[in-house]
Amino acid sequence: MLKSILRIALRHLRKRKGYAALNIVGLTAGIACCLLIFEYVAYERSYENFNPNAGRIVRVQNEEYQHGKMVVPCASSMPGLGPALKKEFPEVESVCRLNRMGMLLGNDARHIRFKENEVYFVDSAMPDIFAVRLLKGDVRTALSAPNKILISETVAKKYFGHEDAFGKVLTMHGSGGIRPLEIAGVFRDYPANSHIRFDILVSYPTRSQINGTYGTADDPIETSWGWTDFYTYVLLRKGTDERQFAAKLPALIGKYFNSRPDNLANRDEYRLTPIALSDIHLYSHYTEEMEANGDGQSVFFLFLIAFFIISIAWINYINLATARSLERAREVGVRKVLGALRQELIRQFMLESFMLNLGALVLATIAVLVVNPLFGQLTGRTLPSMITLPGRYWGYFAGVFAGGTLLSGIYPALVLSRYQPVKVLKGLFKNAAGAQWLRKGLIVGQFAASIILIAGTLIVYRQVSFMRNQQLGVDIDQTLVVKGAGSGLNDSAYQNVFQSFKGEVLQVAGVKTLTGSSNVMGEEILWSTDWHWIGNPAGTKKIENFMLGVDEDFIPAYGIRMAAGRNFSRAFPSDRKGALLNETAVRTLGFPSPQAAVGQLVSTGWQPFDSLRVVGVVADYHNEGLQKAIQPLVFLPNRDVRSNYSIKVQGADAGRAVQAIKAIWDRHFPGDPYNYFFLDEFFSRQYAENQRFGSVFALFAVFAIAIACFGLLGLSAYNVLQRTKEIGIRKVLGASVSSLLYLLSRDFLLLVGVAFVVAVPVTWVVMDSWLQSFAYRIGISWWVFGLAGLVAVAVAFVTVGGQAMRAARANPVRALRSE
Repeated sequence: MLKSILRIALRHLRKRKGYAALNIVGLTAGIACCLLIFEYVAYERSYENFNPNAGRIVRVQNEEYQHGKMVVPCASSMPGLGPALKKEFPEVESVCRLNRMGMLLGNDARHIRFKENEVYFVDSAMPDIFAVRLLKGDVRTALSAPNKILISETVAKKYFGHEDAFGKVLTMHGSGGIRPLEIAGVFRDYPANSHIRFDILVSYPTRSQINGTYGTADDPIETSWGWTDFYTYVLLRKGTDERQFAAKLPALIGKYFNSRPDNLANRDEYRLTPIALSDIHLYSHYTEEMEANGDGQSVFFLFLIAFFIISIAWINYINLATARSLERAREVGVRKVLGALRQELIRQFMLESFMLNLGALVLATIAVLVVNPLFGQLTGRTLPSMITLPGRYWGYFAGVFAGGTLLSGIYPALVLSRYQPVKVLKGLFKNAAGAQWLRKGLIVGQFAASIILIAGTLIVYRQVSFMRNQQLGVDIDQTLVVKGAGSGLNDSAYQNVFQSFKGEVLQVAGVKTLTGSSNVMGEEILWSTDWHWIGNPAGTKKIENFMLGVDEDFIPAYGIRMAAGRNFSRAFPSDRKGALLNETAVRTLGFPSPQAAVGQLVSTGWQPFDSLRVVGVVADYHNEGLQKAIQPLVFLPNRDVRSNYSIKVQGADAGRAVQAIKAIWDRHFPGDPYNYFFLDEFFSRQYAENQRFGSVFALFAVFAIAIACFGLLGLSAYNVLQRTKEIGIRKVLGASVSSLLYLLSRDFLLLVGVAFVVAVPVTWVVMDSWLQSFAYRIGISWWVFGLAGLVAVAVAFVTVGGQAMRAARANPVRALRSE
């Protein structure tokens, strides 16, 4: 029986090659898109899965509130938090702190040095909590003593080549001198699907020796609650309820920080919030994130798009199968007369559906394996092969595929198998009105999904374009940034060397200016503390402000506009105790206007920033991408700032200037590596993730409407075939080509219009929610929906119109010859 059904199904598919081809191409594209999106989603949701303890690890984050308003949501916390959690919470099995610092490391034996920006001082429990796999060394004791360091395989090769690095020494060079660090272990490179990237881990006691106290002698770095640059990770005991753990944190922070008299007086409050380790990558977007995290909302959107696209492909199959029911009605009638049971007919039609879907699955699998590297480049990820997808995603896909195959096959099978042979063979049969309405509803659903994706793509593109083209208020073009130098030099020695270096660089052809600063645009400024306006008539009100160390050339070099007052100047020695504010800082500190702030005193209440005179106010500019709001910023005069040198280079031959500056650098700072980048490229990296999301969104929007058009092409072709004689009669009676084109296209275009009405409110709600994550964003314009609808109508018209035009221009004699 099965062999007979299979033979009939194959014969039917061979007989109608065009119908089969349309279905297979549409299903192949839909399944391939679904699998590709599953790969991307699986990777984004795989972060930290390699860690066997991931389900029990949380990061405790700190939210700073002032006067009842959250001013700094921070991923890091206080160094004193870790020991307090371990001491007071029995459900805490282990705690580790991580403090990031850039440093100059060298292998003096090989005379090489590198500037390392991602060095972490960590507690001894860190390798165990983060499942760091040591190839050499003892994980329990490697970081328990001062001046111990763990390095990755990659770093070991970088500094020692093929030599065994274990037990050897790397030297840390800084203004405090040279510190030898013994390599106590080498670990396997940490997986890329983690929210943290590290290659160098230094023992926490070493950090204490570098900077043993903070602020006062009775507030040591080991237990300080006065600063928040330390990431705190907690390994909870098995069976611990994370919600109960979170509920105990307010009492802890109240005891150690919020109850202090100065915090109560200033209404300064910390709130601790735990976040599961596996949630950090997609759902944590605080300041001081270790790496640029992903976007859980965008990943969820793509996950939905996968179902949209594959559903569109199955809708095509249902529509084509039911539309062709008249054509197959006689076959069903004859077979029923010859004794075929309805169950046998259902099995046959279900087998045809399964064969089409199985063939499409095989082709889609091949397509995904071929295009996977290209898709990885588009997303900026090293995506796992489809074959290595986690089991739950194969479960999702198997369920979707089985359900889709069943649903797309069962409805046509039930419709076709219920025909009454007497009516069919007498020619009294016609398509049921219910089936026609279902087809129309499915077409509306297809094109509504397509319009949503088209409009969404336009909105994403406009937002990214808005951020990239918006005036920043600062000139970052043609700016070469060289990472700082002068390690091992005290301030006076550094000034002599730097002034000589600066003088020679300014003589290089094409170099316009050179300025130093603690940060450059595109970098997150982490240096912050509470400031207040001395003499504020509303009373002392301390507000968190961020700080930027600059020299006198920084403001003019970057073309930053002065809103009031003047820039720092060497002509005014008193500027050593001066400050510049940006307009946002003027507002947060309570000044009525930029002009009113000039000449006033601002203070942190402690040296060296006690009672600084405001000499000027600079216009607000975007120090980071437009995803973030402009921060209140205090500019501090610092002629010894050596973190970044910004060099304005004019002319077309920037490469020659780079090499000339390198030669000067090597003469003045022979112990410091020459690391540089161009600022406009560096700043644009902040938008890279949004651009990739837009590209992926656009790609699948194109596939969605293309697949929808496959179904529309088949339906319009069948519609024309069914109305061939009607068209012939109308032509004989004088109907024009344009009137026939309108007649045959009208119903389909009307359905696209209905889809447009359905799609507009859905798109607005979804995309407005997505835009809320940007501090500076576009409004959703009406023309976006108009353009999306126009594209859908145009594509549908071209698809349907081609079939209609051929029918309208055909010779009516051929259509009526048999009458």
